Amino acid sequence: QVQLVESGGGLVQAGGSLRLSCAASGRTFSNLGWFRQAPGKERESVAAINWSGDTSYYADSVKGRFTISRDNAKNTMYLQMNSLKPEDTAVYYCNTVRSVRFPLHPHQPWGQGTQVTVSS
Repeated sequence: QVQLVESGGGLVQAGGSLRLSCAASGRTFSNLGWFRQAPGKERESVAAINWSGDTSYYADSVKGRFTISRDNAKNTMYLQMNSLKPEDTAVYYCNTVRSVRFPLHPHQPWGQGTQVTVSS
């Protein structure tokens, strides 16, 4: 089993940037994905990256603004979020996924996530 801890969220103005981190322990050579859940909405897939880091996919809503990456030596995955919009406000979660193609299917129990709030 893999343990995952998200960090890096915060409050930012529209147009700003944040970088989220997902620290993994355990069996870490897995495909990984980012998810988010806004208040009153279902959790949605944001981006995913394969175990070697050379293949990634994005939701249409974040394509061109967000970049997913990973550093296997540090057992950490990142989500660089640029040109943030108020609609990006959500709790962001990471998880292992079976495939990096959408729709993503998470494997592990959900962690606490990290809150991202974008003010207009």
